[in-house]
Amino acid sequence: MPQTIAVAGKGGVGKTTLTGMLIQYLAEKKKGPILAVDADANANLNEVLGVEVEATLGDIREEIAKAELAEKSPIPAGMSKQDYAEFKFDTALTEEDDYDLLVMGHTQGKGCYCFVNGLLSAQVARRSQHYNYVVVDNEAGMEHISRGILPNVDIVILVSDCSRRGIQAVGRIARLIPECGLKPKKVGLIVNRAPGGVLSEGVQEEIQKQGLELLGVVPHDEGVYEYDSAGTPTTELPPENPVRQALYKIIDSLNL
Repeated sequence: MPQTIAVAGKGGVGKTTLTGMLIQYLAEKKKGPILAVDADANANLNEVLGVEVEATLGDIREEIAKAELAEKSPIPAGMSKQDYAEFKFDTALTEEDDYDLLVMGHTQGKGCYCFVNGLLSAQVARRSQHYNYVVVDNEAGMEHISRGILPNVDIVILVSDCSRRGIQAVGRIARLIPECGLKPKKVGLIVNRAPGGVLSEGVQEEIQKQGLELLGVVPHDEGVYEYDSAGTPTTELPPENPVRQALYKIIDSLNL
């Protein structure tokens, strides 16, 4: 069975950037094969990794829905709709040398994402046994975990900025984990974008109040901002970059 690592937190704290660097770390340490899962409807993990995605599960779900209404079905004669769907879903897997990327995406229709959530759950379950690690970038909060997309999670990494409200938000997420029926071996916090890589006394007090295990602190760095602004994958940051160095040290401590 693979080790499943879920990265969660509120929006806008650099969660996806750190997820991409985590995947990069595992690849560099030859820990693969790795299944990277972008479970955010507003998908951008591929941009952090520098990977082009041709199709998402949401795209394919829409394509199949339109095919069902077409006068002339694109489904080949002799092929069942289920087999055709599985064939199309295989095209949603972006294959790289050290990892494969599966992107949930979104549907064009309004309302709930339940159907695409179900597709993602089924595709992860069908493929996960072929990998050593499954790394999931969740959307803000615990939406996907709470809906059972990940039946088993070994490690939950919570990401926050260095504000009290950010720590309180991940504290609420941490309390949801057992309510979702999950029993991860470890739940830990990474505080991102801390000025000088140092936390104030108030933030440290809030972390203790929320009962969170602090895995480490990642400093604020203009290099990450500049890469992101230029559309350059942040996984291309040089080894001496302080964000990359700090995160790699934290991951080392997890003994993955």
